[in-house]
Amino acid sequence: QVQLVESGGGLVQAGGSLRLSCAASGSIFNIRSMGWYRLTPGKQREFAAQMSSGGTTNYADSVKGRFTISRDNANNTVYLQMNSLKPEDTAVYYCNAEVRRIPTVNWANYWGQGTQVTVSS
Repeated sequence: QVQLVESGGGLVQAGGSLRLSCAASGSIFNIRSMGWYRLTPGKQREFAAQMSSGGTTNYADSVKGRFTISRDNANNTVYLQMNSLKPEDTAVYYCNAEVRRIPTVNWANYWGQGTQVTVSS
């Protein structure tokens, strides 16, 4: 099995910063992309940021210039540094990873349990 465990959420005032972490563990052979999505009440889960194993990044327009994604490939961990936070960034943030498990040849998507980020105005 593969587990993704997020941490770092919390309550912050507008303009503040938070850093989310997500560690993947289990029967992992390789991880391709790792990223972050977020879910706000009444909305669908939306993409926030993603990083490939080679370091290529992709950001949603809504977070570009404020959020920075990074990875520690040796420890199967992805981070999301969130600066200049706005009330509209309030959401449950989910970690996602595209993983090839031992001893399979297929790739599958795995999700963390989510971490709440609340930005007060």
